[in-house]
Amino acid sequence: MIDLIVLDVDGCLTDGRIVYGNDGEEIKAFDVKDGFAIVNWVAMGHHAAIITGRRSKIVERRAKELGITHFYQGVKDKLAMLEELCLDLHIGLDQVAAIGDDLNDFRMLQACGRSFTPADAMHHVTAIADVVLSKKGGRGAVREMIELLIREEGLEEEYLSRWI
Repeated sequence: MIDLIVLDVDGCLTDGRIVYGNDGEEIKAFDVKDGFAIVNWVAMGHHAAIITGRRSKIVERRAKELGITHFYQGVKDKLAMLEELCLDLHIGLDQVAAIGDDLNDFRMLQACGRSFTPADAMHHVTAIADVVLSKKGGRGAVREMIELLIREEGLEEEYLSRWI
């Protein structure tokens, strides 16, 4: 059973583009549909984590909005961070599903129980993923991943009953 989802940011929660304003502020766009699924995953009693190589106040704000308490920025070795988190949560890597899109996600994706990539992920990463999603990063890929997990885990009735 999957208890923890691990999310990469640039290329998964966003489309991978970074926009700078005139004053140097960083701008990112997040898909509200991804956020909806994350909030409901957490509300159903599961864990969610962000493990990202970059640092951004925008991502920190988004994590807080979504109730993601396991939040790690500036991570060079994502697998080592994930292993540490699993120890803290007393779960095995087989209970983890992760989504990533580039080479810095490769080892983490190989190690976890279920690995996902957006449709537009780097080809070396799609080659080792359990699931290549139909949606692109920042365009609903995370929601597609979560809803697939919910169906596979037999949680669809619980998920839908929160709203229907």
